[in-house]
Amino acid sequence: MNLLHANDRRGEYPASYYAATAAPLDRFPVLKGATRADVCVVGGGYTGLSAALHLAQKGYDVVLLEAHRMGFGASGRNGGQVGSGQRQDQVWIEKAVGKENAHRLWSLAEEAKTLVKDLVRDHAMPVTFHPGIAHACRSEAEVRETHAYAEKLHRDYGYAHLEPLDRAGIRRLIGSQAYVGGEIDRDAGHLHPLNYAIGLAQAAVRAGVRIHELSEVHRVEPGPRPVVRTPSGHVDCATVVLAGNGYLGQLSPKVAAKVMPINNFMVATEPLGDRARDLLSEPVAVADTRFVVNYWRLSEDNRLLFGGGESYGYRFPDIIRTVSKPMLEVYPQLAKTRITHAWGGTLAITLNRMPCFTRPGQNLLSASGYSGHGVAMATLAGKLMAEAAAGQQERFDLMAGLPQPRFPGGAALRWPLLVTAMTWYSMRDRLGL
Repeated sequence: MNLLHANDRRGEYPASYYAATAAPLDRFPVLKGATRADVCVVGGGYTGLSAALHLAQKGYDVVLLEAHRMGFGASGRNGGQVGSGQRQDQVWIEKAVGKENAHRLWSLAEEAKTLVKDLVRDHAMPVTFHPGIAHACRSEAEVRETHAYAEKLHRDYGYAHLEPLDRAGIRRLIGSQAYVGGEIDRDAGHLHPLNYAIGLAQAAVRAGVRIHELSEVHRVEPGPRPVVRTPSGHVDCATVVLAGNGYLGQLSPKVAAKVMPINNFMVATEPLGDRARDLLSEPVAVADTRFVVNYWRLSEDNRLLFGGGESYGYRFPDIIRTVSKPMLEVYPQLAKTRITHAWGGTLAITLNRMPCFTRPGQNLLSASGYSGHGVAMATLAGKLMAEAAAGQQERFDLMAGLPQPRFPGGAALRWPLLVTAMTWYSMRDRLGL
């Protein structure tokens, strides 16, 4: 079964709050017949759109192919959080690659966050960046660890935007008794993720990118001039950028062995009016410390947008039931509140939760597996692949040099092994461990 079609209608966004409030974007034509380009980008999410935009700005002739619509996948369905740092913390990264490269990776992650803000501003995108992400801890031990890590970032990396929160502070901020402390990152933030993708598409078109929707790639033939084939046409090019993330499928078995698609889910409540301030006293986003993370924020019309729960098969479960359970554990006062939208999406994870940058074949570049940290990092990944395609390899190679193990058993056995592991971690969450 193909994840591109398992849960969604061809060429249609899911029935999400984001789709219901999306900025207008005309459909792009289907690729028909043969064409040539300097670079062919596969995938119309943040990674692919950023790569296409940055390549076009460098003067390259770029064709972008998308199986559905711009921002159709995780880029148009996620929690909209633009976080600081890499997916793993700097303690883990220092042990993995040493302190010098850890500082370089921190700088890249900070550049990623700034890049999102700059793109929104410079291209007058139909989206607002709202500052602030709070991290909510479930235990006193997690609070101590979170506050100690904030001190490390200030001391070793000069990052002074984290405000510690005690029990009273977190409960005053998020209006829930479920957490005992945490912090706010004032330099991180959140936005409407689909409108950000639409803004990237509009910017790419203005830069000269040729975009084709409903143009699913079913084969990439590597070589001195790779050929990218769809059911109704093909692109002959010098370089291919693979940017399908969780929807990449079997286009690259080498990537599939290290990158695993999983499903995550969100709901939107009815507008809450004045009750919204009882849930969040400031317009920040929140993520907690569960292994299967709960994350939430208020929409601009005061709905609660809440994400939680994962699945590891092809078909989505009952989404309202799946997400309502953790939502009501955080906010039991919403028990009688109407859910107006419920949607799921497929993202991609790696075994160590760091993104997978690789060259899976001759003249092929790939970046994926952002593991829930993709709004900023996927945008930067596109820029780094644009640099690499233009012959500037250093920053791409820094990311590609991160240790990136294969899933045990490779692509064939990753599903059952991951389900076993995730079931164990989900049980730990339920037990509060």
